[in-house]
Amino acid sequence: MNHLDPSRVASFIYCGFLFIYYQQVAAVSIYFLITKLSCFLFISKTAPAAAPQRKEQEKSQPKSSPASSGDGKPKVAATPVAAKAVRDPKARMEKKAQDSKSFVANLFRGRAVTDQIFPFPSVLDDEQKDTLRSFVEPTNKFFEEVNDAAKNDETSKIPDHVTKGMAELGAFGLMVPQEYNGLGVNNTQYARLAEIVGGHDLAIGIFMGSHQSIGFKGIMLSGTDKQKEQYLPKLATGEHFAAFALTEPQSGSDAASIRSKAVLSPDGKHYILNGQKIWISNGGFADVFTVFAQTDVKDDDGNVKEKMTAFIVERKHGVKSGPPENKMGIKSSNTAELYFDDVKIPVENVLGGVGNGFKVAMNVLNNGRFGMAAAMAGTMRNVIKQSVAQANTRQQFGHLINNYGAIQEKLARMSMVHYVTESMAYHISGTMDDGGKDYQLEAAISKVYGSEAAWFTTDEAIQIFGGMGFMKATGLERVLRDLRIFRIFEGSNDVMRLFVALTGMQYAGGHLRELQKALKNPVGNLGLVVNEGLTRGFRKIGIRRGDPSFGDLVNPALKDSADLVSHSVGQFGETVEALLAKYRQGIVDEQFILKRVADAAIDIYAMTVSLSRATRSIKEAKNTAGYETKLVSTFCHEAAQRVSQNLGLTRSSRDVANFKAMSELAQEMCQQGGVVQEHPLGF
Repeated sequence: MNHLDPSRVASFIYCGFLFIYYQQVAAVSIYFLITKLSCFLFISKTAPAAAPQRKEQEKSQPKSSPASSGDGKPKVAATPVAAKAVRDPKARMEKKAQDSKSFVANLFRGRAVTDQIFPFPSVLDDEQKDTLRSFVEPTNKFFEEVNDAAKNDETSKIPDHVTKGMAELGAFGLMVPQEYNGLGVNNTQYARLAEIVGGHDLAIGIFMGSHQSIGFKGIMLSGTDKQKEQYLPKLATGEHFAAFALTEPQSGSDAASIRSKAVLSPDGKHYILNGQKIWISNGGFADVFTVFAQTDVKDDDGNVKEKMTAFIVERKHGVKSGPPENKMGIKSSNTAELYFDDVKIPVENVLGGVGNGFKVAMNVLNNGRFGMAAAMAGTMRNVIKQSVAQANTRQQFGHLINNYGAIQEKLARMSMVHYVTESMAYHISGTMDDGGKDYQLEAAISKVYGSEAAWFTTDEAIQIFGGMGFMKATGLERVLRDLRIFRIFEGSNDVMRLFVALTGMQYAGGHLRELQKALKNPVGNLGLVVNEGLTRGFRKIGIRRGDPSFGDLVNPALKDSADLVSHSVGQFGETVEALLAKYRQGIVDEQFILKRVADAAIDIYAMTVSLSRATRSIKEAKNTAGYETKLVSTFCHEAAQRVSQNLGLTRSSRDVANFKAMSELAQEMCQQGGVVQEHPLGF
């Protein structure tokens, strides 16, 4: 009889135990998967509107007040992009699953789809780089020598010679094809030029952006060949100017609630437009307007419903405008009300088809948001330059202030958020130039992050300057005033966060429904069922499985940071799934939670896009590669901590109770008309 090798026997027994263990885990996992998924909000079409936890909260909510939405919850305005998600959340959440290459969208599934984010886009060929360089130098020179931002701010006007000079540079038709008298630059080239403008004069940036980034962008994206031939040539040269007219007194960011109405004339040749628009940039002098109004549209069943339609409206059609608004910042840009009193619009001026106005508006806004991030990056670059110069020359307590940790931390953080904003802007523009279509969430995040980063950077710059920063001479107080609007317009940052969170959850929910369908035929979908079951089963016993790996995408010097991103993506997907299981359709009302989810998504995208850019810099042996590696590693370490903290807040019963308490406190303030507590002196 042959003797058995003891080590082989031990290995055989160990493998047997592992087989039994994994068999049990798989069984438990599949059971968990089936039972849990059946109660997800996005899977059950007949699910009640709120989870039990939400119902208990609603019992204690006071009845609606003037400052509440009718269900006892404080009102939150909806951005044009998020309006449908907020106004009709159930319909949105039950949309079918769709595949997307968006990195951010797939975060909500706990997946890392990196097709559009690694490698970092390099879209300009040598000829395009040379063309861009030929634009950069004269544009910089113009803003340094011809334009006077401080004087424009004081007079609340852009001088005619500045407007004429910009027209000679081709600044009013940057992305217009050359066949229509434009320069024909691509998105990445446009971002670089927007960065220069943002670094010198944000009010002129608003003037330019309102004209071409949104004003006539609808004609470029949705116009017919005839409409393009009729309008673009004069708009591109600055002979005519454009404006984007969406906001109304009662609609604010909630685009779907606009009340301007266009009625088809009896002869079918015109639409008769009546209504009012407010806070329209370029509204006081624009010649051509992209106007949005409700129209009557018959559905397939013959029922007439109001749907938004976009129109190309000329001032000569009868548009009237009010006086310029007196604003906090961007003073030299023109902002005015528009009035439409029986304005006759030719039917040929319908833009994008009757009833498709919301789609036109969303395409315009999504397409142009990267330009805002680029402008914010330009603002920060110049502000940082001023701050470093101050730190290098200002002495206090016998030393230059650049030797003190408090100043060093400010400068380092300013550099980090600038790097992230710049990376977002050029990642999105590059994705667009590469033909990518799935970037709306990334664009929304770049708007939020860039506007808040620029505010932070400028505020810190003023602090570095001390009392001098408060004086007009430095120009920083003007920049701070100008920056404040960027967190409000084109979708307020608060509502953009809701848009990111709700859109991502809708995307994840659609795929969870597809998984439920697979569970109805587990044998035919065995691989999918076992894989998903094992993932959830291991999770239940405290073992993380299946976190995406970024190790083969980044340079080894950034591996530790990549591991942090990997963990964050897995943690994020797990949290989203748990929230959907807990709140079901009631998640749309949990805005305290949605904000934390959005903030976590913003940080994960920021980490990833920065890692991609730094990896490219290392690969190309750039002189600043070492600096970028240190910067990105530092940023990722802190960002990963914020992700964990924000996700933890959404699942902590104590913190959720705090959210509920804050809701109640706010509602009582609204009921009392201000501060509730008595004055400490009693009178």
